[in-house]
Amino acid sequence: MANRILYWFRNDLRLHDNEGFLNATRKADEVIPVFIFDPRVFEKTSLGFRKIGIYRTRFIRESVAVLRTMLREKGGELLVRVGEPERVLAEIAEQYDVHELHLSKEIAQEETNVESSLSKRLKTLNIDMVFTWMSTLYHVRDLSFGINKLPDIFTDFRKQIEKNTPVRPTAPVPERVILPTEYDAGEIPDFTDLGFTEVEIKVPDARSVLDFKGGETAGQRRLHDYLWESDAISTYKETRNGMLGADYSSKFAAWLAQGCISPRQIYEEVKRYEIERTANDSTYWLIFELLWRDYFHFVMLRWGTRLFKPSGLKLNKDKRWRHDRSLFETWKTGNTGVPFVDANMRELAATGYLSNRGRQNVASFLANGLGIDWTWGASWFESMLIDYDVCSNWGNWNYVAGVGNDPRGTRYFNPYFQATRYDENGDYVRYWLPELAKVPAEKLHKVWQLTPAEQQEYGVMLGEDYPRPIVDAERWTQEPTS
Repeated sequence: MANRILYWFRNDLRLHDNEGFLNATRKADEVIPVFIFDPRVFEKTSLGFRKIGIYRTRFIRESVAVLRTMLREKGGELLVRVGEPERVLAEIAEQYDVHELHLSKEIAQEETNVESSLSKRLKTLNIDMVFTWMSTLYHVRDLSFGINKLPDIFTDFRKQIEKNTPVRPTAPVPERVILPTEYDAGEIPDFTDLGFTEVEIKVPDARSVLDFKGGETAGQRRLHDYLWESDAISTYKETRNGMLGADYSSKFAAWLAQGCISPRQIYEEVKRYEIERTANDSTYWLIFELLWRDYFHFVMLRWGTRLFKPSGLKLNKDKRWRHDRSLFETWKTGNTGVPFVDANMRELAATGYLSNRGRQNVASFLANGLGIDWTWGASWFESMLIDYDVCSNWGNWNYVAGVGNDPRGTRYFNPYFQATRYDENGDYVRYWLPELAKVPAEKLHKVWQLTPAEQQEYGVMLGEDYPRPIVDAERWTQEPTS
């Protein structure tokens, strides 16, 4: 009997620098790669929207299709199934008489719950699970401190990491993948198979900053284009707070989140760019952002379920959050009457993407401006964002809501000041709020001040064409800038 290993692809949908899959191909005579669409993650939450929405679902389907093609080029195949992974994997393992199941290690609660359930089923079959840590730039076992000693402040973490910890080299692509002679590949489910209605299946919006295509091929192309074709990385630190266009930021996060590209490959490519082109604050800053991503992963590893609770990392149970569904819906649909907030929320709804500057502002508006339970906003981001990463998303929301381990406390953003600083001419707001297209820049970000005559002149009637603010927006024009 051949030595067979079942490999479960999760958030590591690539062949390059996939150490877990490489080890499986080297250890086994035959490897059975599988990806499973879990119907539970596409179901609607208690807030009325799907846990994973249409944009990320499309990206995942595309990524799985590309992975299947790449495996076929290596002589293999990707088995695709729909069902609860703990049940499906146990059935496949028994069916093919595998010796081990290999998989990447996940750390968030829902994923580890599945791992625990799967482990119990495999024990009855005498099949071991072999985990590989692959989600971060720095390997967890290379840290100079135990995870229970993780610094509470990012800067302290960064200094220790940069001083004491090397980055492991990337792993090569397997030369060949050998499967059992008989297998059922299965079909990639379409959107309706996953529960989406025809109304929900949207055509990608042409206004998106980038045509996000799932898969390792597109991720590699984006990495090459951002560094070597456009040289955009050389000015990243200066442009990273932009809001319009493809290259104000790297936008690698979507491919990182699904594991279509690895942080170590990005790191190696940036280092090569620094040698062959230029090394400056911008090239360092891209690696700096990868460090932030690592930090949120390690925070999740240390604190676990705390990140998902309204009390957050600080366990602040004294703070009371509002649970006003109507107000939340107004925020969610971009109808708050605050142009900078609404433009960002409409971009998110239309494309599944939002700039870092936009995310901070709309999150602060919900949590600090409206006092709405921040976990609702984090859940909406989870549903909508193409580049959703559980650790980064919930870690960042903890920070902005003032319940994380941020020494500055609440990250309050004055949306009027932010708008005049980062969208001075109003180009972004007009792009996403065409009803305000004729309002001049000096009046756009405080549109609520328009007189009846000005409303007539600019073709926008407040309360009809565009809503009046749901908060006292005037105070922002009087507050100290922040």
